[in-house]
Amino acid sequence: MGQREQWGSRFGFIMAAVGSAVGLGNIWRFPYMAADNGGGIFFLCYLFALLTAGIPIMILEFGIGHKYRGSAPLTFFKINPKWEWLGWWQVLVCFFISIYYVVVIAWALSYVIFSLNIAWGDAPKDFFFGSYLKLTGGPFELGGINTQILLPLAVAWIVAFVAIYTGVKAGIERIAKYLIPILFFMVVFIVIRGVTLPGSAAGLNFLFEPDFSRIFDYKIWTAAYGQIFFDLSICFAIMITYSSYLPKKSDVVNNAFTTCLTNCSFSVLAGMAVFSILGHMAFTQGVDVKEVASAGVGLAFITFPAAISSLGSAAPIFGVLFFLALTFAGITSLISINEAAIASIMDKFEMGRKKATIMYTGTAAVCSLLFATGAGLYILDIVDHFTNNFGIVFAGLIQVLLLGWLFDLKSIKDHVNPISDFKIGNWWLFAIKVVTPLVAGYTGIMTLIGDLKKPYEGYPPDALFWMGWFVLIVIVVGGVLMASYKWKGEQTLVKGGISLDR
Repeated sequence: MGQREQWGSRFGFIMAAVGSAVGLGNIWRFPYMAADNGGGIFFLCYLFALLTAGIPIMILEFGIGHKYRGSAPLTFFKINPKWEWLGWWQVLVCFFISIYYVVVIAWALSYVIFSLNIAWGDAPKDFFFGSYLKLTGGPFELGGINTQILLPLAVAWIVAFVAIYTGVKAGIERIAKYLIPILFFMVVFIVIRGVTLPGSAAGLNFLFEPDFSRIFDYKIWTAAYGQIFFDLSICFAIMITYSSYLPKKSDVVNNAFTTCLTNCSFSVLAGMAVFSILGHMAFTQGVDVKEVASAGVGLAFITFPAAISSLGSAAPIFGVLFFLALTFAGITSLISINEAAIASIMDKFEMGRKKATIMYTGTAAVCSLLFATGAGLYILDIVDHFTNNFGIVFAGLIQVLLLGWLFDLKSIKDHVNPISDFKIGNWWLFAIKVVTPLVAGYTGIMTLIGDLKKPYEGYPPDALFWMGWFVLIVIVVGGVLMASYKWKGEQTLVKGGISLDR
């Protein structure tokens, strides 16, 4: 096999890893998850999930990716050939996320243009659902492909394709090094203006003041852990792949902490940007923040445009900044999601980067057209719920159980400590072996029971089966089938697993 690509610099890697982690999960998903799950109490659970699962798993994934020098399937195969299927499970999660994630980027790109003249007018909800999405009556009423979404969808795919096609250093790293700092300054600017608006304090209080009466609500804990996995891009192949491109003497632990803390700081910033302006909106309408912060997946495209409209002559500026930030964040994450899958194909079939990128991106782009139909929002909501709350959470649970209890976890500690300034100890082993499996296992199982008892969001059972449960079946069965194919290239058996020379 050929020489594995490497990052050009530590800063480039951090920007790429942060670019993967900082995405729609921070600006689009984090605020609406906070709004739907009690604000402050969700934020508290989110911080707990960061400390007990996010950082420990990030160190674990950086560690195994760096040590075994492979994509997720190759890394798990090297650890134990019987575990390769888990890597493909995570890759298939990436595939399903990418085909709906890109559509949200397309929406954001459209809204950059709409912001110039506040095209949504006084009825952002009617504009988003009706004029823009042309939403049909249900998930099976496709209503044809929406041509308004096609152009921005094509732009998003082209940018991601070019970045991955040109390689790790020339494409992915270069884009991340420019986009992430720009993104950070845009969001900081919005926060500074937002917190100076009348009524902003009420929005910030909603985000940060916990209601401890809901501390034992498993739905909030599930949402928090799912959000950490989604936010940090852990447990779905990305960080294992990215760390495999690190030079051999890289500071793994420091890189993991930097990536996690930078990402979650960005989530807090994005939350402050959104909720300070929502607080102002609630103030101008004389209502409670809860009443203006409950639009679910549409929060960024319904509630926030309404809030932007309340800013008067400054509305177009803030609209363009917010939706451009959303677009930049989405693009950097889309690149990483696709890279994790493409790297796996390259490893498994000894395929060149260019050929693998063309094949994978072409397939994913065609599949994403389903989400550009009149039923796209319904399908997106269902697929997002099942891939995140079950696909990612249970992949993470299985990963920590296998690596924590059936693998010499201490070998990863011994690998990362000599090359890291900050050493990990027994706290890390305890988090991986005990805390994360208990919490993720409990919340995942309770969510599963809840979904079996009551259909998610009242969708028809057949829609939930084909767009939710069936997607999970494809992910699991597809993972096993992909693992059944033999690796191409010379394989050398060594103690502790399989080593494929790179």
